Amino acid sequence: LVQQKFGAAAADYAASVVHAKGETLRLLIALTEPQSHWRVLDVATGAGHTAHAFAPHVSKVIASDITEPMLSEARKLAKAKGLANVATAHAQAEDLPFPDGSFHLVTCRLAAHHFANPDAFVGEAYRVLTPGGKIAIVDNISPDLPEIAAAYNAFEKLRDPSHSRCLGLGEWRELLTRAGFAVTHSEQLDQDIEFAPWVERMRCNESTVARLKHLLGEQPLSDLLKPRETDSGLVFTLQEGIVLGEKPR
Repeated sequence: LVQQKFGAAAADYAASVVHAKGETLRLLIALTEPQSHWRVLDVATGAGHTAHAFAPHVSKVIASDITEPMLSEARKLAKAKGLANVATAHAQAEDLPFPDGSFHLVTCRLAAHHFANPDAFVGEAYRVLTPGGKIAIVDNISPDLPEIAAAYNAFEKLRDPSHSRCLGLGEWRELLTRAGFAVTHSEQLDQDIEFAPWVERMRCNESTVARLKHLLGEQPLSDLLKPRETDSGLVFTLQEGIVLGEKPR
């Protein structure tokens, strides 16, 4: 289902401002402090924006995904940007086809809510990292209250049936700790989303768009997502989480 939904939308994600220029992209680079000798793996790379952002700072980046049209967009963008040290690989997040200790950094940005087993992904990231290697995850996060989290995830799944679940920031810290990582940073940020491009990327039909707008105007989502009309149209605010971990030396 992920391959179906995102294969059709690959070009849209290549052009998406949220994915190409979001604040969390700058923060990831600042927080991880990439080194020139590093090998980096970007998991569920989509159109490759995160991989491309790290490429000028490191030796090699592997942009991995399960969707070939996304990998094709990642290759095209890398070529257009003159990034010769970016390669692509077909890889499932929960079963990475790389040897132990292959990378200094594993990144995953705005994709983990599609993973059926985030625990397995974190475990695989731990395995493929060198001792002292880092994991850096950015994703939309759920609120702490279970009933509000359920409503929010149902809203996301209505727009994108391949959506699995957004975890809470505390859940991400717990997953990393359980896998053996030392959590070195976590924070939450607001991300303003323009409604029209958000539904267009997933090819939502008219009835789905109407239902999503209705849900945005009702509790508990109206308080959580703060929808409002602006000069550019309907906008709402998601919460994004950043969490970093380090594998013991």
